[in-house]
Amino acid sequence: MRQEIENFLQHLQYEKHSSKHTLISYKADLLDAISFFNTQNIHHWQTVQENTIRALLVLRKSENKSARTLNRQLSTLRSFYRYLVQRGLAEDNKALKIATLKSNRLLPKAIDVDQMSKLLDLAASNPLALRDIALMELLYSTGLRISELVSLNMADLDLEQQQISVIGKGRKSRIALIGQYAYKALKEWLNIRTRLIKDKEPALFINKNGSRLSARAIQYRLYKIGVKQGLDSRIHPHRLRHSFASHLLESSQDLRGVQELLGHENLSSTQIYTKINFQHLANIYDQCHPRANKQSKENKK
Repeated sequence: MRQEIENFLQHLQYEKHSSKHTLISYKADLLDAISFFNTQNIHHWQTVQENTIRALLVLRKSENKSARTLNRQLSTLRSFYRYLVQRGLAEDNKALKIATLKSNRLLPKAIDVDQMSKLLDLAASNPLALRDIALMELLYSTGLRISELVSLNMADLDLEQQQISVIGKGRKSRIALIGQYAYKALKEWLNIRTRLIKDKEPALFINKNGSRLSARAIQYRLYKIGVKQGLDSRIHPHRLRHSFASHLLESSQDLRGVQELLGHENLSSTQIYTKINFQHLANIYDQCHPRANKQSKENKK
């Protein structure tokens, strides 16, 4: 059973170009499944039954695993069995008939425009501060994922056209547009970068030692800057991506356009931002409409 998992992971890595995070997640889910199946005296994927998978999910739910975690494991098993069926290693997809659990999908927490201005109003007191301003402006201007930002090289940047080439999930490429504030910040950073670079490092963003800046370092820097700037909630790279999408959609109402800019394969991934905007409109309605809270006021009498 383990060998088939390894073959599946190699298929994901080399044929599907799945991310390292995806590979780790799939492996953990499948090894967990093996552990349970062995307790049921099942040692071959072909002999696993639908009820056995249900029993696995019921057990994990009793261990207080969230619906999101259980749905992820079910999705992993569906993908794995699809792979086995395609290669003649299983007769059918055992996990397809099992319904996903209902869960409350957490809405992304966008930073409002005033708070975003406060975050980006950072004094460039040293070269690394210039770098931090540039990467924050670029995150907010393009909606890049943290992995996409880290992997950017100088060759991907076209300042003349104010755009950057991005390799996203599944090794899919897209063009991200650079706004005027990000353009200005990048020009200032590039003037300083040449003083820090070592050994012809291709990375766009480098650390004080001249090497590629890591995702962990960026996360830490944003957290510290958020605290320094007095923001009332934790700042991390994905919140800038959420803010980019939410603010752009609120202004343009162009869901397809935002989908392209975010690099979402499915429109459903982008539609989550329409819920954010509806919540915003609902709050305005409650605050401003003369009869919005009439019922609740009458009930208080």
